[in-house]
Amino acid sequence: MAIAAATCCFFSAGTSLYSLTSPPSSLFIPKALHQNKKVLKNSSSFPQDPKKAVGKQNFLWRSKDERHLANKDGRSNNNETGQSKSTAFKPPGLQRKGAGKGAPVESKEPQVETGIIEDATFLNAVVKVFCTHTAPDYSLPWQKQRQFASTGSAFMIGDGKLLTNAHCVEYGTQVKVKRRGDDTKYVAKVLAKGVECDIALLSVESEDFWKGAEPLRFGHLPRLQDAVTVVGYPLGGDTISVTKGVVSRVEVTSYAHGSSELLGIQIDAAINPGNSGGPAFNDDGECIGVAFQVYRSDDVENIGYVIPTTVVSHFLEDYERNGKYSGFPCLGVLLQKLENPALRTCLRVPSNEGVLVRKIEPTSDVSNVLKEGDVIVSFDGVRVGSEGTVPFRSSERIAFRYLISQKFTGDVAELGIIRAGEFLKVQAILKPRVHLVPYHIDGGQPSYLIVAGLVFTPLSEPLIEGECEDTIGLKLLTKARYSFAKFEGEQIVVLSQVLANEVNIGYEDLSNEQILKVNGTRIRNIHHLAHLVDSCKDKYLVLEFEDNFLVVLEREAASSASSSILKDYGIPAERSSDLLEPYIDSIEPDEATDQHEFGDSPVSNSEFGYDGLLWA
Repeated sequence: MAIAAATCCFFSAGTSLYSLTSPPSSLFIPKALHQNKKVLKNSSSFPQDPKKAVGKQNFLWRSKDERHLANKDGRSNNNETGQSKSTAFKPPGLQRKGAGKGAPVESKEPQVETGIIEDATFLNAVVKVFCTHTAPDYSLPWQKQRQFASTGSAFMIGDGKLLTNAHCVEYGTQVKVKRRGDDTKYVAKVLAKGVECDIALLSVESEDFWKGAEPLRFGHLPRLQDAVTVVGYPLGGDTISVTKGVVSRVEVTSYAHGSSELLGIQIDAAINPGNSGGPAFNDDGECIGVAFQVYRSDDVENIGYVIPTTVVSHFLEDYERNGKYSGFPCLGVLLQKLENPALRTCLRVPSNEGVLVRKIEPTSDVSNVLKEGDVIVSFDGVRVGSEGTVPFRSSERIAFRYLISQKFTGDVAELGIIRAGEFLKVQAILKPRVHLVPYHIDGGQPSYLIVAGLVFTPLSEPLIEGECEDTIGLKLLTKARYSFAKFEGEQIVVLSQVLANEVNIGYEDLSNEQILKVNGTRIRNIHHLAHLVDSCKDKYLVLEFEDNFLVVLEREAASSASSSILKDYGIPAERSSDLLEPYIDSIEPDEATDQHEFGDSPVSNSEFGYDGLLWA
């Protein structure tokens, strides 16, 4: 059995959640950023032809009876929600050429171009995506990895826009799209990318691309056993592919690429590498979601996942409100279920409801209104059950965090709580979670600082994956997995390696060690580290690491050796461009002092924690 650090569900060995873009040739080439999650990219760059797609109009997710849709499907109705089954995975990485050997893809369901819908108009709105990726090298943060190519799917939504998966264009340096029945590829621009929800918004400037295009219409959240048709450009051929199945589940699902948990649709239609970003249709030809991942295991077959239109519309509305993607908010508390009657009686909870607040993230707004030991019994008027679920549609229940995911960054939520037997109502502003160890790096390129050949960089999940967990060390992994940020901007900064030189004799074997202090001052992040080094006037730079390990450098000698070290190792600069900006100290004094003890509480992007604990 394996437990992924980001969640707490248990799975037998050999299970994996895949995001589906097609890898080079016709092989699965999994490269997991974490142990139970993998992204598959398809580099089969054979052209294909998607056809027309969009005219000048607003996004069609806004059209139709949107308010009615919202209430019917739980998009914004506070009285609707449903049960979660956490899938234990971690965020995936990109697929590179030569990343590993793989087994040939053998689809259990044949993918054919069905004659019945072959001429359907909605098929012409589905296009093929060709992306060239250049990912950062987190171990050598001043350079990029070798570029690789992949293909995926996308579809037209109106107003000159396309939707696809975020992992299809991750680290993309060039994105092109091709319509069905056309032999021309058009350059596309990435307007917004939502890592958590695995959605990206593209635009194409060429007017020729949009001639005769008809965007897709978005439909309702489907019911169980509703028919579903998945359309895209997976491996196994060059033309558009259509597979059919039914809706198996609608629940909160683990999203492999974003290491998050949002509403998802489970289907039994075949989904293969290259299907990523393609639409799923109902029998009326309406798009009910975006294909994005599959669940692979020796014990199961034909389990695919679709991002529902409720999540898609949240992403699009967020982009329209802010001109960018700002993310899904979280509550920032660690919860415990209250299924035990004696526990409820002890906490003076009169009925079978509520979840116990065990820990509160210091960076969340609820830290100002909630206390450890409070029991949350309602969220915006919706009662929360003792299992951490709320009502969903007519006769279902869904995870409590579904209600939170319907909110936008900056929205206010009203929480009904029981504190020492007394019922209270409090309000909190919701915002995205602050990750002490991020799963993805904003801007794509990691920060770094080189001091006398010592290479410093912030700890991140891509760095852990690139270095391999064995070389990172259990202590550092524990901090990454079990600690949360005490203040915004906090980072774990590590010495990733030492570039051997006379000035650093005796320290050459150091690697993946956390730096804590510079000349007695505790560092807050890598920008603060650069500031402390630059402003040091002492004769020696005294760097303090874990377990009181000291590195002492003569300041002037370290500065003099910088240019020769950069030249010897072919490094363009001693620091990343973001560290050239002046350091602004925005940390309150009480936050900056001694920070916190690491490893004091488990951290997960999943609402469900170990043994009945929940993250909201």
